[in-house]
Amino acid sequence: MAKVREVAEWLGAELSGAADVEVARVSSLADAAADTVVFATDAETLAAAMASKAGAVIGPMSAAGDGKPLLRVKHPKYAFALAAQKLTPMWAPAGTHPTAVVVQPELVGEGTSIGPYCVIAPNVRIGKRCQILPHVTIYPGVTLGDDCVVQSGAVLGSTGFGYVPHVETGEYIQFPQQGTLVIEDNVDIGANTTIDRGALGETRIGRGTKIDNQVHIAHNCVIGKNVVIAAQVGMSGSCVVGDGVVMAGQVGLGDHVTIGPGVILGGASGVFPGKRLEGPGQMFMGVPAEPLKDYLKTVARVRRLK
Repeated sequence: MAKVREVAEWLGAELSGAADVEVARVSSLADAAADTVVFATDAETLAAAMASKAGAVIGPMSAAGDGKPLLRVKHPKYAFALAAQKLTPMWAPAGTHPTAVVVQPELVGEGTSIGPYCVIAPNVRIGKRCQILPHVTIYPGVTLGDDCVVQSGAVLGSTGFGYVPHVETGEYIQFPQQGTLVIEDNVDIGANTTIDRGALGETRIGRGTKIDNQVHIAHNCVIGKNVVIAAQVGMSGSCVVGDGVVMAGQVGLGDHVTIGPGVILGGASGVFPGKRLEGPGQMFMGVPAEPLKDYLKTVARVRRLK
């Protein structure tokens, strides 16, 4: 529970209306109640929000209204999400569940929560205020920064899929997989996602990156800052993904692919090994992935063949 003036301080918002109203959670307009905060992004939703049962409304700087507390911010949706984190934290309190195996608890940062049946191997360093949910496995030598979230079933630091064939017999043996995995601060990793350690160097996930469920990132990939990766994306080894890239669901990258900063890859796109895609804000689609305007032309030509 918090007073609206406290929420305004968290958000850096301009507040009008009663500052002592108490709120406990966020909600949709349909579920609004006296203890909830809702948000609006335009005049239509603002009118509905002000007429709702909500205890307070987050709106744009241009918003005007009376009758209930109004918090004006530049980005209402972002502020709403921040208010939700402050009012109703999702995760368990700090500490290690009795069923978890943590070989070196002294390497776990203050305020971190480790859930049931997790296995944290030797030489794993976990930063402050992390949330490690049930059944997570972290292999030796992995480093997590502060404020990371790892959802249930994720496997971090597993050995990469690297094998060398005998030139005469064709028999395969594993190429050394003795590198590391470094996950920087404020990274979210979805359920049943797997991220391999480097073969001889490191795999690295940049600060603020958000990874959905059932994603696979192979050995020696380097992912930049604030990258968004949707479900079922698969990356082969030694890919480089620039800051701010967005990958929709089921994107596939061949080995040694480079995706430049700010590129958007549409769902089920495929990038062939060794290719480089550049262009901040440019969207690529298809297999092989090409700029959206070219992809649409390709689709049109194929349809004319029928």
